Amino acid sequence: MAGPPKLDLLVVGEVNPDVVVWDPDPAPVFGQAERFVEGIRLTIGSSSAITACGAARLGLRVALVGVVGDDALGRFMLEALAARGVDVSACRVATGRPTGASVILGNGQDRAILTAMGTIADVRAGDIPPALLARARHVHVGSYFLQPGLATEIPVLFRAARAAGATTSLDPNWDPSGSWDAGFRAAAAEADVLLPNAAECRALAGVEDLEAAARALGSGDGAPRRTVAVKGGPEGGLAVGPRGQLARAAATAVDPVDTTGAGDSFNAGFLAAWLEGRPLEDALRLAVACGSLSTRAAGGTDGQPTREEAETAVLGMPRA
Repeated sequence: MAGPPKLDLLVVGEVNPDVVVWDPDPAPVFGQAERFVEGIRLTIGSSSAITACGAARLGLRVALVGVVGDDALGRFMLEALAARGVDVSACRVATGRPTGASVILGNGQDRAILTAMGTIADVRAGDIPPALLARARHVHVGSYFLQPGLATEIPVLFRAARAAGATTSLDPNWDPSGSWDAGFRAAAAEADVLLPNAAECRALAGVEDLEAAARALGSGDGAPRRTVAVKGGPEGGLAVGPRGQLARAAATAVDPVDTTGAGDSFNAGFLAAWLEGRPLEDALRLAVACGSLSTRAAGGTDGQPTREEAETAVLGMPRA
């Protein structure tokens, strides 16, 4: 009797909603002043959850492991993720803990983020059912610096994933402490793919030139070791492969409504193509298309493209 089907992608990380406020000028005014804005919406947030949704939208079989509180925000997240085709059966509901949440003030070009941690940092490698890990073709961890407990376990987790036949990836996201350390290099050494944005890549490598920074993050003992795909926002993207090969891709032309989660949609596109064994440049182009198209709607998930939309956008992109 055949067992459960293989998972294309197992995402481990934070699970929290965003309250997205969008307006040409969304800045609040203190002194009990009330301002009108174009819109406010409760939507799926967090790098890990948005990446999972983007991958499911592209047709991948996706499961997510994380922690939510036993509250309205936690229930919203689990229901919304399931509605987008993400398997959340392994997500843990923590009694007595509030679900983490972020308020995002965005104007279509930039954003400010206020986050209450809640259960964001509660997930641990032990939350992953062994049978789920055994089914995964690829394991992705998001928001390294927001999850210090999980972060220390990533090297062991990634080695276990590799022993089970899976590849791995890691998205550092921003480091609120500004230290850009916290054991990241030990975790990165066990990853097959790193997915920073340009600012994160420069900060982690301590190098201003973006290509040099990406090469530094991708190296081990001075030699190329892993793939580094860098999100460049309106500049597109840059990637360095495990043999030192370089790829660049220009951004897809789109009038952005909200850039929230664009980097996470980039993750989904890159991993979808990478898991298919496509060349580095093709994976980068699909990633950039997914990230660009995701900005068409407020929040991180409503603008995420289907595979057909993303591939059509790729066809219209110039070759580097």
